[in-house]
Amino acid sequence: MSRLFSTGSVLGASASKMASNFRKVTHCIFDMDGLLLDTEKLYTEVTQSIADPYGKIYTWEIKQAVMGLQREPAAIAIIEALELPMTPEEYIEVSTVKINELMPHCELMPGAERLIRHLHQYNIPIAVATSSSYDSYEVKTRKHLELFDLFHHKVTGSSDAEVKEGKPAPDIFLVAASRFPTSPKPEECLVFEDAPNGVTAGVSAGMQVVMVPDPNITEDQRKNASLVLNSLEEFQPELFGLPAFK
Repeated sequence: MSRLFSTGSVLGASASKMASNFRKVTHCIFDMDGLLLDTEKLYTEVTQSIADPYGKIYTWEIKQAVMGLQREPAAIAIIEALELPMTPEEYIEVSTVKINELMPHCELMPGAERLIRHLHQYNIPIAVATSSSYDSYEVKTRKHLELFDLFHHKVTGSSDAEVKEGKPAPDIFLVAASRFPTSPKPEECLVFEDAPNGVTAGVSAGMQVVMVPDPNITEDQRKNASLVLNSLEEFQPELFGLPAFK
């Protein structure tokens, strides 16, 4: 798979040449946390507040391992890594209360609104594929309902019966693709992700993946993405045969 890194200036200077490195797509599927919504720092705050009474530190190494996982596997991984004296059910219950307090105030990530509105304007089918539960999705998007209504559908991995295995398995992206009216082939779909687990899921689904990683993500963890950007503001739709920004 071709993999390219970009900055806005370099990408703008060589867009036509770079376009030949990618397949033309017709549909786009977006992760949500850390990609569309600035929730990852809030998740860190929630997890650390749970760990504090036990004198534990929620390190970046632990966080990156659980990014993109469904709710229960993430809870199990955090409990084991931090050696917390609680069950996954207890962790989910406590974290849900804290999430419901913080997440309604989360902001959009740079470039997210512009890209979503642009694709919708040109009738490019778009969907959300998040590992969150539906309840969590509702809480996080409360401040941005009008924007998220532009998506054709949303797949919430932690509460969707059709998503048998969470990221890094490809299930969630294959389910998301199947729910478009035309049921596009995997190669016709472009995935947008921030986490290595999500990139692996998209690639395993047979889709190209645009990655907008946290700066702490290592070079090795970026290598499977089709294109790596610093921000969605840098994305040039024409590279994948989509209508260009005006």
